Amino acid sequence: MAHTRWPRPWFVGVVVWLLGTATSALARDLVIATVNNGHMLTLQRMTPHFERLHPGVRVRWVTLDEDRLRQQVTRDVATRGGRFDLLTVGSYEAKVWSGRGWLRPITPSAGYATDDLLPPVRDALTQGGKLYALPFYGESSMTMVRTDLLAAAGMTLPLHPTWEQVAQAARRLHDPQRGVAGICLRGKPGWGQNMALVSTMVNTHGGQWFDTKWQPQLTSPAWRRALTLYSDLLRRHGPPAAVANGYNENLALFSAGRCAMWVDATVAGNFVSRGNESRVAGQVAFLHAPVASTARGARWLWTWSLAIPAGSRQPELAQRFAEWASSPAYVALVAREVGWHAVPPGTRESTYAQPAYRMANPHAAIEREAIMLADQNRPTEPPSPYVGIQWVGIPEFQSIGTAVGQLVAELLQAAPPRVDEVLTRAQAVAERKVREAGYMTD
Repeated sequence: MAHTRWPRPWFVGVVVWLLGTATSALARDLVIATVNNGHMLTLQRMTPHFERLHPGVRVRWVTLDEDRLRQQVTRDVATRGGRFDLLTVGSYEAKVWSGRGWLRPITPSAGYATDDLLPPVRDALTQGGKLYALPFYGESSMTMVRTDLLAAAGMTLPLHPTWEQVAQAARRLHDPQRGVAGICLRGKPGWGQNMALVSTMVNTHGGQWFDTKWQPQLTSPAWRRALTLYSDLLRRHGPPAAVANGYNENLALFSAGRCAMWVDATVAGNFVSRGNESRVAGQVAFLHAPVASTARGARWLWTWSLAIPAGSRQPELAQRFAEWASSPAYVALVAREVGWHAVPPGTRESTYAQPAYRMANPHAAIEREAIMLADQNRPTEPPSPYVGIQWVGIPEFQSIGTAVGQLVAELLQAAPPRVDEVLTRAQAVAERKVREAGYMTD
């Protein structure tokens, strides 16, 4: 039996087109690459609030540790691969990548309250008068010390300690028989790992990475003093296998009561003061980062921020999310849903103005002051040709800092440590890289 095929009415095509458009709108994915730290994990928990404000939008997270995040994100933005719509970047990437055209400039909406951002944090993300990222949280560095252990040892430390005082306290408080290291410091190699701390130690000892002619200065007396102190502290008074410890590992050790002191990011104060997560909550004094011959460059400046890559497939939606996640409204949301202890720090004056925030975060005053005092435009006592305190604002620094970080890590394993040999090799690496890049000429 034959079947008659009737012409399809014209409106059927219109209906199919409309359904296809609606389905496409409902399938809008926003892909965000981020680092696996506490505040970013809280942001992921809060994401359904954003999705309810934007029906049809689904936020997909790619969460990685700091080193893997940098590798994957750098590869994607350099090729404009479009894998990610929004990135978690730091001050270094905002500086270097904006100059390469890898990031979209951001003009915040009228209600974003840009003037509420802390000036050093806002300036760190601004190039040529344009913002290239919105700060999710900011940090400097500080000293954390167990008050109960200090009292038991009959010791005190001033609000502005020196590295010599910190070293003396580490010797006194080191108690391996009770499982307590005198001090915890970053030992894991990498430009954003051990070299973040080591660079500040070099700065405060009067050193620098490069002089004004881009000649590396890694064999200078300042580098030798800083590295000798660093390796001595970790080898003699640090935890076992310190070379494997970065920020997250030391946070776990300190919170478990395994470190008497810890010099690291101010953001750690949000976590070591939480009674349900930290055994030492209420027993920690927060002091400024240690200094040596100069206070310049002794404390770092960093901000984990949200940036839109040039290859983003959803740039307008990405900006909406970035503004929402870095707004006073988000701060209020986290305070209400989780508590003031979980609010992202270091970005807005309005956050520090909240009495409830200061009460929940006893390190808040130190943190704000440290951020306001950090000057990445003049990071060292001698004049330097670069910006950045714990990093150097050139594209090549990622490879230079990582290579030097690997060499520095050897000092925590060799017996005895050969500081001069490591510095000679590090000097050669840095010199070769800047010469190849054309910064240094004969």
